[in-house]
Formats: sequence, C-alpha cells, structure tokens
Amino acid sequence: MAALPVILIYDVGKTNKKILLFNEEYKVVFEKSQPFAETKDEDGFPCEDLQQLTAWLNESLAMVLADNRFHVKAINFSGYGASFVYLNAAGETFLPLYNYLKPFPEALKHLFYSSYGGESLVAKQTASPVLGSLNSGMQLYRLKYEQPGNFEKITQALHLPQYLSYVLEGGLHAEITSIGCHTNLWNFQDQQYHPWVKQEGLDLKFPPIRQSAAIGSTTDDGIKIGIGLHDSSAALIPYLASFSEPFILLSTGTWCISLNPFNHSLLTDYELQHDCLCYLSYQGNPVKASRLFAGFEHEEQVKRLAAHYNVATDYYKTVKAEAAWISKLIPRAGKMQNLTGDVMKGSSHFENRSLDDFLTYEEAYHYLIADIMAQQVISTSIVLRGTTVKRIFVDGGFSQNPIYMHLLSESFPDIEVFAATVPQSSALGAALAIHTEWNSKSLPSEIIGLKLYSTMQQG
Repeated sequence: MAALPVILIYDVGKTNKKILLFNEEYKVVFEKSQPFAETKDEDGFPCEDLQQLTAWLNESLAMVLADNRFHVKAINFSGYGASFVYLNAAGETFLPLYNYLKPFPEALKHLFYSSYGGESLVAKQTASPVLGSLNSGMQLYRLKYEQPGNFEKITQALHLPQYLSYVLEGGLHAEITSIGCHTNLWNFQDQQYHPWVKQEGLDLKFPPIRQSAAIGSTTDDGIKIGIGLHDSSAALIPYLASFSEPFILLSTGTWCISLNPFNHSLLTDYELQHDCLCYLSYQGNPVKASRLFAGFEHEEQVKRLAAHYNVATDYYKTVKAEAAWISKLIPRAGKMQNLTGDVMKGSSHFENRSLDDFLTYEEAYHYLIADIMAQQVISTSIVLRGTTVKRIFVDGGFSQNPIYMHLLSESFPDIEVFAATVPQSSALGAALAIHTEWNSKSLPSEIIGLKLYSTMQQG
C-alpha cells in the first residue's frame, strides 16, 4: 500500500505539545499530545524547558519519518505568543524561554513608557495594551537593563514558532503574526517596527521578516519546512480561507476573544480600556480583537453552583435551554450593548448574586450565562463597530452551550450566529498557510462545520 501524503504540524501550547498529521483533504490522520513539566528561570519563576522541547521536536520528527504509513511532504508550526528564544554567536540557546506571566518591574515599565511618549500613545501605536511580560518586546527591554552582559551576547531573538522552525531547518526568520501579537514591537500605523525598537538596538537582534506562507527550506528528501505562525492567528486561517464576506470569530475558552479581521481601524483609548488589541493576520492585515475572561469565570462559578446545589461540577452540561428563561433573559443581555464603564471590569454581576434567590440549579445557571452574555455583547460590539459583519462564528467551549448560543443569537438579531466546529484549528491553520507548497488539490469546501442559531424554535 502506498504511503499517505501528509503534512506534519507541531502545535506547541503552553500546557500541551502536539504533533498532528493532516492528509490532503485536511483530515487529522494521526495525533499525539503530551504535557511537559516546567523548569525554572534564574529567579525561580516557572518557564518552558527548552532542552526538553528541542529534544521532543527532533524525536517526534524521527518517529514520523520512520512510519512507513505516511509520506511527509511538508512541516509547519503553530506556537503560543509572547515568547522569545535567544541564540548566541554559536547559534545555541543560552537563556531561559521566560514565562509571559512573570511579573514585570514597575520601575522599568515607568522608564520605558516615560521615554517613548506614555502608555496611551505607545499602546495605540503598537496595538498592545500595557501587559508587562505579555508584551514580548518588553522581555528584551528588561534583559537589556537587568542583564546587559547577556543582552550583548544575544545574536538572534526568535519568537517561539520561528525557533521551532529553526530547530528543524536551521534558518533564521521573523514572521508577521508573531511580531503582531501584542508585542509592543510593531507600529501598526507605519507597518514597521516601532522607533523604540531601533533606538534600543533590538532591531539588530531580529532576522529578516518573511511572509507567513514562506518556506524556510526544503530537505534533501523534498520536505518543505515552513517558518511557523502564532497560534491564535493561525486559528483564524480556516475561516479566512472559507469565507470572503465579513465575519467575527468569537473564540471561546478560558478567554473569549472576539476577532474581526475586517476591522482595520486603529485602536482608541476607549478600546484599550476595554481590553482590546490588534493581531496581524497571516496576510499582514490588522485584526481587531477584544478579550473577556468569561471562560475562567464560568469555570469558577459552576464550582460554586455545584457546591451550593450538591451536584457534580459538570452538571451544567445536562441543563437544557428553556424557552421561557431565554425569553425572560434576552433583554438583560441585549440591553447591555449600550452600557459602558465598569461593566467590563473583572467578573460579571453573577458573583454578587445570592444563590438562595434561585429555586433550582437550572434557573441559577441560566442567570449565570445571561450575566456573562451581558459582558460578551459589549466585548463583541466593540470590534463590530464600523463594519458590515453579517455572521458571527463561535468556536471553542461555549459553542457547545445552547443557552449561551441562543442568548448570543438573540442579542444580535441582525446577524447570523453559528456554532462552528474546526478540529485543531491552530494546527489546521498552520497547514493551510502553506497549502500551495505541498498540496496540489483544491481546498475542501467543508473544512468548518456550522450550526445556525437564529430563534429558540430552531434549537
């Protein structure tokens, strides 16, 4: 039997590291996932174990190439953002891959923003809210002032997806989706590195920028190796490849992120205050996004509900959408579109509700989702403004929650709301990014599974 032509994708998340093989129809034909234990940096703060990660890359490749069921035609990578790997003159890693959750020194933050025009100006120019280490450029800035000797030894600073590519193909590349994910490095107005990058000498540490669809090199066996993409930006690619009419992708997990790739307007102070930022698409276009910590709140509140009603934590999965409750709560969610101020700060109103006010778990849970939706409507409306979006696609955990989906649909009555299913969207996006380099077949028409929510009757 002839070996199956496939593309190998390394999908490196903060918790799990995956390898996936997609066939030419972009179906997953092999998948393997494993968590890695963290190590600690020089300050004792948890961080990625680079040595272990690098060994896994090489060992996984050897395993796949030895499997005669598959013929690997290409390799690409998706990885989490806000991460740098540092190389010395010998091309070796010599510093930790610092954790983006590591607290950033207040004095150094003040020095930076006071030197370059203040928080508001820099944030608007770079489409990066003030997020400390989550602004990956600030990690380099910190090294320059706290570890000047090590900073001088850095010959190349590679974002994580491009480091993954470097390990397997040896090329040094910068890539636009990694540069554009709240790094503080990219000036969205001028579409180039921000002036502070050159002034601080960071530009000398970066390799040339290449297109997201670029091939780093081709092996002697003819395997095309891509240069990698930021995972959230990669997850948008299946939608951009499938739909040309304007849409919003509401990606739901711990964070619920509303992504509008058709909103290219520059960030305002109001938007920055409401946790908005911009990414760059694989095509190099701004993607306005707003974030809500709704998945985390849901996780915490269902624990509270479980304890109060003496049921299992996942009991909410059995709760059906009740038309009477949906009808009662629609105004609560919908009317919130026009509210501003503190409604987006922290958790929703539900944390202040007494559970004794509800007769049943089911009633309380409907109110929880309605309170979350009140915030979600505001968050999504911010990136919706000024565009002609006619569809909202919801993927991730809440796409499987009928109460959430019905309330969202009714809160945006002039927009079609769909639950979307895209298995392994980040990895799939990384595969699609280099489609023409390895796959002679046309893109399949049904990459994304859709379920329309318009009225309660459509269930």
